[in-house]
Order: sequence, then structure tokens, then C-alpha cells
Amino acid sequence: MTTSARPRRSDATRAAIRAAARERFAADGYDRATVRAIAAAAGIDPSMIIRYFGSKEGLFAAAVEFELRLPDPREIPPDQLGARAVEHFLTRWEDDDTLQALLRVGVTNEAAAARLRDIFTRQLLPIVARAAPHGADVAGRAGLVASQVLGMALTRYVLRLPPVAAMTRQELVAWVGPTLQRYLSAPDHG
Repeated sequence: MTTSARPRRSDATRAAIRAAARERFAADGYDRATVRAIAAAAGIDPSMIIRYFGSKEGLFAAAVEFELRLPDPREIPPDQLGARAVEHFLTRWEDDDTLQALLRVGVTNEAAAARLRDIFTRQLLPIVARAAPHGADVAGRAGLVASQVLGMALTRYVLRLPPVAAMTRQELVAWVGPTLQRYLSAPDHG
């Protein structure tokens, strides 16, 4: 007799906690969202959050799912890679505040910083590998791309540094695009 595998109760509980956490973090922000409020929204005892995720920070890192949805660079004219990358990242940062929240928390919280590193390593590295010249230092290039994208996001959306926050998308593309273009396609130094 064959039986289909049923999801374990703990899997359903974890999923309910993550869903409640995403809602609370989005509505209240990281600092104001409490373990008690998240537990209440999930219909569980607060101790279950600690049992499954270790801490509020661990829960935040587990709850934040973000796909960069990077385009395949082979489908973009090679001389437009940098500009298109800036446009893409601006759209992702503006369309989904999850990454902004993760950046805010990641500046001071190791679990969130680890989550950011994972997102950028897992999703950005393969794209840079496809765009970079053969034999290039892909990891170094991906790190430099991330430094520009995260720096742009930090100054524009988190710190709201007036000159950067006031720039139009076209101005940001014109300034940052050539830098990303160089990171993606220029020959390696040395």
C-alpha cells in the first residue's frame, strides 16, 4: 500500500511563523516587530520561534526571501550591461521593500548580513560569470558589483543622502552604469 508523504506539522508551523514574520517585519519594521507579536499572528507560543529559529535575528534571516531576478547577460548587448544592471537594481529596490529592510538590518545584524551575502553570492556570482571575459576574476568582479549596488541602495533608500536620493534614475544610470560596465566586461588588471 502506497501512502503519499504528508508534510510534517513542524514544517507547517515553520511556514506559518515565517509568513507571520514577513507580515510583521513589513508592517512594523525590524526594530518594532516583536517575537510576541509574530507568535500571536502565527497562533503559536513565542517559545516556538526560539525553538525553530534561535532568535528574532534568525527568524528575520529565515523569513526574508528575495530573488534579484537578474536578467541573463547573454540576452543584453554587451555594451549595455552596466546601464541595464543599474536600471534593474533600481527597479528591484523600488518595487519590493524587502531588500531595503534587509539592508537596514544587515548593517547592524550578522544574521541579516549573512542573508544579504547569501543572496548576492548565490544570485549575482553566476550572472557575473556569464558576463565577464573568459578567465576573469569572477568573485572579485561580483564583489565590486555588489559594493556599487549596495552602496547606491544604502545612500539612496536607507540613509537618503540628498544628492543621491534626489538623482533621477537616468542620472544614476549615467553615473553608475559605466562603473558596473567596467566591472562586468573590462579585462582583469595585473
